[in-house]
Amino acid sequence: MTEQYRAARDRLMALSPTEVAEEFTWPEFKHFNFGLDWFDALGQDPARADQPALIVTGDSGTQQLTFAELSARSTQVAGWFQAQGVTRGDKFMMMLDNEVELWEAMLAAIKIGAVILPTTAMLDAQALASRIRRAGVDWVLTNQDNIHKFEELAAHGVDTEQLGIFVTGQTRVNGTYHFADAYTSTSAFTVDGPTPADAEMLVYFTSGTTSEPKMVLHTQASYSVGHFSTLYWLGLTANDVHLNISSPGWGKHAWSSFFAPWIAESTILAVNYARFDAEKMLEVMEEFAVTSLCAPPTVWRMLIHADMAQLPHPPTNAVSAGEPLNLSTLQQVRDAWGVTIRDGYGQTETTLQIATTPGLEVPAGALGIPLPGFHIELVDEQTEQIITGAGSGQVAIRLDPKPVGLTPGYYLDEERNLQAFGQGLYLTGDLMARDTNGVYSYIGRADDLFKAADYKLSPFELENGLMGYPSISEVAVVPSPDPIRTAVPKAYVVLSPGYSPTAETAKDIFAHARTALPPYARLRRLEFVTALPKTVSGKTRRVALRQEEIDTHGEYGQYTKEALAARTSTEGFGHEYTDAQFRASS
Repeated sequence: MTEQYRAARDRLMALSPTEVAEEFTWPEFKHFNFGLDWFDALGQDPARADQPALIVTGDSGTQQLTFAELSARSTQVAGWFQAQGVTRGDKFMMMLDNEVELWEAMLAAIKIGAVILPTTAMLDAQALASRIRRAGVDWVLTNQDNIHKFEELAAHGVDTEQLGIFVTGQTRVNGTYHFADAYTSTSAFTVDGPTPADAEMLVYFTSGTTSEPKMVLHTQASYSVGHFSTLYWLGLTANDVHLNISSPGWGKHAWSSFFAPWIAESTILAVNYARFDAEKMLEVMEEFAVTSLCAPPTVWRMLIHADMAQLPHPPTNAVSAGEPLNLSTLQQVRDAWGVTIRDGYGQTETTLQIATTPGLEVPAGALGIPLPGFHIELVDEQTEQIITGAGSGQVAIRLDPKPVGLTPGYYLDEERNLQAFGQGLYLTGDLMARDTNGVYSYIGRADDLFKAADYKLSPFELENGLMGYPSISEVAVVPSPDPIRTAVPKAYVVLSPGYSPTAETAKDIFAHARTALPPYARLRRLEFVTALPKTVSGKTRRVALRQEEIDTHGEYGQYTKEALAARTSTEGFGHEYTDAQFRASS
């Protein structure tokens, strides 16, 4: 089974983008267990056993485990878990930072056949209680910094007597299992028979803005095999040290800090600092000879401000996912490192779907092409008809054949499953354009687009036009209600270091916008903020900004100038500047 898996991976990685569309088929397995059938095999392989599998560095120092050591350690943890009562099919919530114990516990749970629920440490007790009740969680793994949240669960209706809690760290916590005991345990791990390839392995909570996020199920196959598409994007080999800057609890962490690099037999580097520091991150890359870096656009922008050119030996592979990249960021990284960031697109429900793969040339700012095993269509928003050739519409995935990397369904939600998978297409909710060469470019979320004076505008396209101006570090564009135009574009701007939220700064940004954006998409309002509202996974919550605009201007822009003036200061943060006031004074 191990050799069949490796051979399928090698066949894929040898295919060009043209060949892959014609020749790739998903390998099929009746049984498969990523921990037992793949990772343990790497731990026993003379070519890999002594190679570092995982390096974690941060505020507490550096820890490193080879493939052989991590294979043995995770088996020991699995035996100890079993001794405490963890069995196949149990729901196991894991809420840790980038700690070695996370990788040990995930491999151990996978070997047992328990179902992992990755959970961000940013959640409070109320949100945790909701997830625990909805998913029927049996076990929890957390750390000293977050154990207090689980001690508060009873106040939110959770019967903690039925919940087994494991805690990492030096201090023992009454009523919990001390994770460090696993390292001295002599309890043998027992393999409970072969693991079906379609066995449940992970349940992810989506990063939606509602109080009841969807629960997305993934199986041994959908991640162990499905992440072949992600690996094809990353282009990693066993010679790479891959750093993914991501927080545990989200699919992206498992994609690029667990499955895809280890499918490639690469070394994973993870950082565990309390605060992100771009200068420190550059030092880490040099210290550990990072060859491949995956980071969201926000991090790339922070690295730019830290002077990326100071790095003597920059990564030769650079990728980004999570939100679209703007052209300015692409160019500045190219100037500093001589490498082009390759963009990638996927969802919690899938592995990577569309991307720029190694060696693929695409227009600047374009996303890329469909990845192996994903048959992508564009669907017209109005007619719901499939668009052939060049055009724009909502991205949809053909379900016949169904990609292995697509979720088998939403957990415990049959009604949603019928909606999502009942029509032969899975609709992503994202809008893209496709050119005559079949290259896709991101437009935005279907629910983020808005009309201004009857023109349909994409926030991302406007943001892309504004980014690159020296004073702008981050920006989010949303519709601001207007009695004449229905809505006008408004930018919420986070300033770059060294700039102040003054009228003069606003005037300069408006002047830039008049040259960078077409007349129908002209920026009309602007407000400086210290930070943009984000989901716990780091995506900009435009919905919160849209609501703020309604609260400020009224649903139809009916508030008078006098009323608006009374709601804001005269200058600085919290003050709304308008393009009209500067055009009138110039």
